Amino acid sequence: MLLNCLWVLLISMVPVIELRGAIPVGLSLGLSYPLTITLAIIGNLLPIPFAIVYGRRVLEYFAKFPRFGKLFRWILSLGEKKVAKMKKTLFVGLWLFVAIPLPGTGAWTGALIALTLKLKLRESFPAIVLGVLTAAAIVSVLSFVFQITLF
Repeated sequence: MLLNCLWVLLISMVPVIELRGAIPVGLSLGLSYPLTITLAIIGNLLPIPFAIVYGRRVLEYFAKFPRFGKLFRWILSLGEKKVAKMKKTLFVGLWLFVAIPLPGTGAWTGALIALTLKLKLRESFPAIVLGVLTAAAIVSVLSFVFQITLF
């Protein structure tokens, strides 16, 4: 059982998969709903503060390289262009974006948005947490209704 719990925790930390994949895996491994959901939420949120705090430094560092820095410079410029337009609706927008349980959305992408917009952890993390909780509820209900199992 401990190994199954570790799997759910680790899968939920993986960008793109996150808790959207970890919850069905945990249920397929025979873990209870409350345990699976709790582990998926914790695993999904655990790396996010580090990504928000240190991610911008990583982007800026790699943006300095002439060859492969173009992608990193583009990501940084995207955030600078959007920050003025989004300041008023940022909390709700970030929450809803993270909450949508589709590939390309989620806590990791929310953290990327936060760091490109130069948001502090205290400004962005509450919206990301709320989004992860909402996504966990949606995925849990869908898993229950459709009895989604992988094995």
